[in-house]
Amino acid sequence: MLSDQSPVCPAALLNQAQGLPPMATAVINAGNQLAMESARQAELEGVISPILVGDEDQIRSIAANMDWALADNQVVAADCEQAAAEAAVALVHAQRAQMLMKGHIHSDTLLRAVLDKHKGLRTGARLSHVFYMTVANSDKALCITDAVINIAPDLTTQQHILRNCIHLMHALAIEKPNIALLSATETPTPAMPSSMLAKELLASVHDKQLGAQIFGPVALDGAISPMAAKIKGIDVDGAGEADVILVPNIETGNAIFKQMVYFSGATAAGLILGAKVPIILTSRADPPAARLASAALGSIYAHWLKQQA
Repeated sequence: MLSDQSPVCPAALLNQAQGLPPMATAVINAGNQLAMESARQAELEGVISPILVGDEDQIRSIAANMDWALADNQVVAADCEQAAAEAAVALVHAQRAQMLMKGHIHSDTLLRAVLDKHKGLRTGARLSHVFYMTVANSDKALCITDAVINIAPDLTTQQHILRNCIHLMHALAIEKPNIALLSATETPTPAMPSSMLAKELLASVHDKQLGAQIFGPVALDGAISPMAAKIKGIDVDGAGEADVILVPNIETGNAIFKQMVYFSGATAAGLILGAKVPIILTSRADPPAARLASAALGSIYAHWLKQQA
């Protein structure tokens, strides 16, 4: 049942990123083989220009073993995870970095520095995570949000998640993305809280102003399958052709994302949105293709944010 399809970095995403200047990226606590390999791969592909933050001796030792000649200003010394996170955030404030990449660091330590009220990267928006999912031999991508950060988002949090993902879609040159508000039914019912929350969210937004076609509540089949949407009589623009599925809770998003990875061989590019700069968030289990795709996605979004400033 598990797929034997090897993940691949989507060519369209990589080409879009390679058409832009490499994005200055602070790699947080980079003194780790996997973190260094990820940064180097993205650099060689012309996607990022990495600044490696962490234990300088470890970083230079790993780089030497990789035959990677580092410039003097390409390494910023930091003696622990927290110091590395704070130093990376400071690089953003100093305009030396326009993107962050998670290295060998706990996510909560990274986010603590990003969300610091005095020295962090807050914007007024809540942070959210998006997976940009692709499968080989298909030009269609599906974004899932939020499967990582927001556990059971209320209406206000979902409004932030929605805006964040719409901004990302616009950065990807999708002018009016189709966004499905996921539940297990198309009929709002108090017995299914996710359907009522989707109804509230839809009523609270003006999709024309946001630049998106938003619909829901809708079950997964009606969100992504034109045939299922037709059979079920879901007569709204975007039904069956979702670019984004906004999930009601972290469990739902996590299950869909992992199903696509393990059953369909999908590539999952992961990004945190809502801070002053995008944050590339990868895990130890991610293959190189997913890591490169995450860097490409982040670079595209970082360039878009600079244009909006």
